[in-house]
Amino acid sequence: MSAPAHQDDDARWQRGTLAAACLAQFMIQLDVTIVHVTLPAIQRALGVSPARLVWTVNAYVLPLASLILLGGTLGDRFGRRRVFLIGFALFTLFSVGCALSPDDTVLIVFRALQGAGAALLAPSSLSILTHAFPPERRAWAFGMWATLSGLGFGMGPVVAGVLLRSFEWPAIFWVNVPIGVLGAGVAARWVRESSNPYARRLDVGGALLASASLFCATFALLNGESLGWGSRSTLGLLAASALLALGFVAHEARHDEPMVPLGFFRRRAFAAANADFFLAYAALSATLFFVSLYFQNVQGFTALETGLSWLTMNVPFLSIASSSGRLQARFGPRPVVVVGLAAGAVGILLFALLDEHASFVHALPGYVLFGAGYGAAVPAVSTIAMGAVEVEHAGVASGVLNTARQVGAAVGLPALSALAIAASPGPWSDPAAFAASMRVALVVAGVLVLAAALATAALRPAGGRA
Repeated sequence: MSAPAHQDDDARWQRGTLAAACLAQFMIQLDVTIVHVTLPAIQRALGVSPARLVWTVNAYVLPLASLILLGGTLGDRFGRRRVFLIGFALFTLFSVGCALSPDDTVLIVFRALQGAGAALLAPSSLSILTHAFPPERRAWAFGMWATLSGLGFGMGPVVAGVLLRSFEWPAIFWVNVPIGVLGAGVAARWVRESSNPYARRLDVGGALLASASLFCATFALLNGESLGWGSRSTLGLLAASALLALGFVAHEARHDEPMVPLGFFRRRAFAAANADFFLAYAALSATLFFVSLYFQNVQGFTALETGLSWLTMNVPFLSIASSSGRLQARFGPRPVVVVGLAAGAVGILLFALLDEHASFVHALPGYVLFGAGYGAAVPAVSTIAMGAVEVEHAGVASGVLNTARQVGAAVGLPALSALAIAASPGPWSDPAAFAASMRVALVVAGVLVLAAALATAALRPAGGRA
């Protein structure tokens, strides 16, 4: 085969791999926000109590956050393409189960299984990109991956609003089926198999300790408000999580073939990237929650109008994320992360200025800065993290990075919500009280993201441009 023909074949393979990875991430992120907007319809149709309705969301988040590290390890060990296809199949199959659920108990079970499928898909999508693209093109690939991820996240409320005008709530799960079938077909055709050639056996002990620690921490944080933040149950779960995490570290340190090589975290760039994702997504989850409630409960927006308002955030995100490769090529990924996180922090702090008399026009600068900042930071953080490890460890590195993101989101919303409730001068049915409590939560969220930006700016890479 001639060199140009070989290059054309590689280019087609890379484009096909990118399409499969983007479809996976699009579907995962779409499912997060599309369900949030549909909760009132599910509650009315199935007669779900508010406490059990929360589990429609939490049942998805728990296995996703708990098993995502294991998902990356399985890809490295047994083949990333194989695990990726299994993830597509499970996510699609269990979406059908969600759509056909006759009651809330069955729906919660299938949502948990859906989260387990997502835990296979999420780390695999990033690791197959790392394998498919050479280092000089990864920044562009990660930018496109982040763009489609943001598109799925932003389209969720809009798609939900459109579907609920003509169909019942199961439609939001049926929409995953064509996406899943298309994604699996593209992956089967274009994704090449890859794995860690040095992997010999699965670290079962490490997998169990990591998953159990993440489960206890996530369960405690998601249910801290209902159980009581100072209750024995919450404190016991957090203590168990800490002990299991210490056990995991001790186990990995003495294991010949650890699930997570602890040396990863001695690499400053990798450790900083994970800290950035944890703080950025902790702030993101809380910001979107409070801003969505603000426009619906204070400004009187419908779910569809709220979703459409997100376009002023999504368009800057998509525009900047799709240009991330060029920005990183010119300035290096670290400056792009710093500027992006700083802009995102300013956007969040502008949201904190909203009161019960503000309008959408007052929120517009916050939306634009928030979207543009995260559009710059997210792909650049991914570039830094994945560039800090060897390609054969891409699956587990991606799993660690996605774990930081998912746990950050799981921690941020309940923690900042509890802070807002404690600081509220009155019931949230009072617009002024809600705006005041939202301000407290968003100021803290903005400070967290700003701290991540400052810490990254102070980071001195060990070598090369980062």
